[in-house]
Amino acid sequence: MEPLDGPAYGELTVDALDLLAREAQAGDEVALRRFVDASYDQVWRLCAAVVDEQGADDLAQETFVRAVRALSGFSGRSSARTWLLAVARNTCMDELRARTRRRRRDRALAFVPVEAEAPDASRLPVLTDLLSRIEPDRRTAFVLTRVLGLDYREAADVCACPVGTIRSRVARARADLVALIEGAADAPATSLSLGPGTNA
Repeated sequence: MEPLDGPAYGELTVDALDLLAREAQAGDEVALRRFVDASYDQVWRLCAAVVDEQGADDLAQETFVRAVRALSGFSGRSSARTWLLAVARNTCMDELRARTRRRRRDRALAFVPVEAEAPDASRLPVLTDLLSRIEPDRRTAFVLTRVLGLDYREAADVCACPVGTIRSRVARARADLVALIEGAADAPATSLSLGPGTNA
């Protein structure tokens, strides 16, 4: 393809990149590969600058996955470069939000014992509040193994069920707790607090 007039973008001009996008949109796989190759460097650099270099490869890959899925909706109101970098920016913002949620979750999970140990008294009100929100069988299995320190066999005997059921209930209880904590991190302060003695 001969470069068209317009500002340079990688090895192709902006207009040539638009044409590649149009051809890729029509199902031309060669054009799609050229589109990715021509735009990868700037997408990677944006991801590295907005998030970090360590995650830039994965974020650039995720950007192109999203872009390919959304290519049918590319209308040409903006240039393909502008459209693609918007996809990259949104991918980066999603990653930054996810990292923030993970940090909040990890701080909050300090209240939840993950090994068989006796929790200190300051954790109990928060843990009790969170546990009260999950299904009783899961809650029981979690308390038996993670709060009271029973092994899975002992907990299975207490609950009169197979060991595998206890393992499953504990895993699901932990997933439920993580979901509650992440929901609390995203919710307005008036809807849920992780402070001691609070309820929704």
